[in-house]
Amino acid sequence: MTALPAETLRAARSLLFVPGSRPERFAKAAAAQPDVVILDLEDAVAPADKDAARRHVECWLAGGNAALVRINAVDTPWYEQDLAMIGRTGAAAMPAKAQRPEDLARLAEATSGAPVVPLIETAAAVTALGPLCAVGAVVRLAFGSIDLANQLGVDPDDREALLTFRSMLVAASAAAGLAPPIDGVTRSFTESDSVTDDFGYARRLGMGAKLCIHPAQVAAVHTAAAPSAAEVAWAQKVVSAAGDGSAVALDGQMIDVPVVERAQRILRMAGAA
Repeated sequence: MTALPAETLRAARSLLFVPGSRPERFAKAAAAQPDVVILDLEDAVAPADKDAARRHVECWLAGGNAALVRINAVDTPWYEQDLAMIGRTGAAAMPAKAQRPEDLARLAEATSGAPVVPLIETAAAVTALGPLCAVGAVVRLAFGSIDLANQLGVDPDDREALLTFRSMLVAASAAAGLAPPIDGVTRSFTESDSVTDDFGYARRLGMGAKLCIHPAQVAAVHTAAAPSAAEVAWAQKVVSAAGDGSAVALDGQMIDVPVVERAQRILRMAGAA
């Protein structure tokens, strides 16, 4: 079986959900060219279809296809079977409603250390970000904005209401040396401007990728992920002016090491776009 490399997850911009109960859509999801396909065993699958969905996912993985698998939460009737399947396939896992580091450690042990991308979607998870990030197999955090908003009693589309929590994920990820977190979904999948605007906002907060629920969202995410022409031009000027690394002035502003590092990061992103 083909395991999804941790580096692919760290570098991903777009992660596209596809219901595990719809195997005819697996190849179509991959054809949309997201950076990562997420085979979903949780919210997108009705309780009566959980067992069949798990078989479909295992069959797809056994065919040499790599994917991230969203598994059901640890307190559900389906978790143990999901865990056993993940263990057999060695697939990278996205545990739903992750909130205890010991659960993530058990998941990692079952897959011999395959990458884990915990979905942070409860208040308990937000208060345990440090310990969750410290689990060795965790490569990145994902934000379950809709479920968290529901628990908090706020509108998931209200950016101000969720600003603190997005920023907490960004800070916890940076402190642990993880890749920038993955922002939650945009519910409107027929209007790409919404996706572009939402991801542009998330990027300004320090997030680095976005969960997608429709193939049409992927291209919009990739466009929003790329640095603008103005950003690239600024970064080129900064790197050129930096010279030997000592602080210099450029356009009336001080250019020192952190500024140069930001410029270099923008140029790397532009090269990868």
